[in-house]
Amino acid sequence: MEKAKIIFFGTPDFALKSLELINSHCDILCVVTSQDKKSGRGLRIHQSEVKKFSITNNILIKQPEDLKNIDFINQIKSMNADLFIVVAFRKIPKEVYSIPKLGTINLHASLLPDYRGAAPINWALINNEKVTGVTTFFINEKIDHGDIISKKEVLIDNDDDYKSLYRKLSIIGSNLLLETIMIVFKGKFQIISQSKVNNKKKAPKLNSENTRINWEDNTDRILGMIRGLSPSPGSWTILRNGDNEVRMKIIKANFYRNNLLDKKNLGKLSIVGNNIYINTKGGQINCTIVQIENKKEMSAKDLLNGYQIHENSYVY
Repeated sequence: MEKAKIIFFGTPDFALKSLELINSHCDILCVVTSQDKKSGRGLRIHQSEVKKFSITNNILIKQPEDLKNIDFINQIKSMNADLFIVVAFRKIPKEVYSIPKLGTINLHASLLPDYRGAAPINWALINNEKVTGVTTFFINEKIDHGDIISKKEVLIDNDDDYKSLYRKLSIIGSNLLLETIMIVFKGKFQIISQSKVNNKKKAPKLNSENTRINWEDNTDRILGMIRGLSPSPGSWTILRNGDNEVRMKIIKANFYRNNLLDKKNLGKLSIVGNNIYINTKGGQINCTIVQIENKKEMSAKDLLNGYQIHENSYVY
């Protein structure tokens, strides 16, 4: 049976599951991934997991700085791929996505048109969605607006955070992507246009401003933000501790009801035993894992063993 000839574009771990599965069923002519980065102490060169897999499996690798570079475009044109597949990669220019005869397919970690944008997994959790999913679609000139080929719903568990949901969607997404490749290669598929669909649920890129906790928000929203940004980049706040102020990330927390709470003091800390409670509109949250600026992530108990939190401390 003839195999689909694929050029694969992707870099992070999320793309690796798809690459592994596609490689076992298709003919991958080339992998296009981001350039190696220097990171950590000593600024050692770091290769993406996608690149490491490609080296191990003797797959040709391209790492162009500019996707519009004419030499790069001519090289991938000459490979005569049936499809380009894109998973968690930067914006693909028309000069590239228009090359393959069957089109360029993207895997997106939401149920499009909801949560178009750079951080769909995070925002689904921040907004306390009960269901999310994955979508395959043909890339066009507008980001995440191309014709939809297939979708798969995924339930969000109460204890899911960004890390667990990321892992779950990468596995389910890889299977949906392979199914999509097969039906497109055989010409047995239908598309759903997004041209006249506007979505109210967006997934903008995360930054310092939109990852800061607003203690005026309701408790569910605050807990959703903590889940959606855990473990990285982490939801953050400023801790006013005595005369000092320090940035603090809350990595994990749960709801703790206290009917005797003075609800006017939003953000006030209460230390009870080895627990750190923070006042919210709905009661209190119990912060179980936190990270003080320039310190390691640690449990509330471990933090309190070596870090004094003064009476009347609060966050804002």
